[in-house]
Amino acid sequence: MNTTPGNPRLAVYPGTFDPITNGHADLVSRAAPLFDHVVVAVAESSSKNPAFSLADRITLARLALADLRNVEVRGFDCLLADFVTEAGAGVLLRGLRAVSDFEYEFQLASMNRHLIPQVETLFLTPAEQYSFISSSLVREIGRLGGDISSFVHPAVQQAMRQRWHNGRAGDHSKPEPEGDHHA
Repeated sequence: MNTTPGNPRLAVYPGTFDPITNGHADLVSRAAPLFDHVVVAVAESSSKNPAFSLADRITLARLALADLRNVEVRGFDCLLADFVTEAGAGVLLRGLRAVSDFEYEFQLASMNRHLIPQVETLFLTPAEQYSFISSSLVREIGRLGGDISSFVHPAVQQAMRQRWHNGRAGDHSKPEPEGDHHA
């Protein structure tokens, strides 16, 4: 177990970001002034069968966060504790949308404290207008042709439209439940 202190001015915000939502972007934009550098860590999460490839999710996150100069988007396919240690981060950002997220997030924070004791977990909540947005709901609304323009960046909206209405018209399969609990 690595106990070298991480940089407290460097934060990692992990998630599958399938897709990145305005709630995610809100958290990152509010975290950016608090740190010298924020790494948005896009998890491969192949076990969750993401709708978008890792490369697509990275590209969409970069587009959605392009105006934040101290934010970097990177993909990863390893244990989060290893990624955070390799990045040299001292803070792990997590989003809480509702009280229902707390129990799961508390469990993750406790496990991460065990795995990477040199890293602190910081919980942020999204602005009220984003507190109900989740990637799984956005995917379902988008897949069924609903208006998602107020939930995602225009590039994400376009990518979702292309994915489901140009490429797979008629596919109205139910999305997998979201388990990443990222705001």
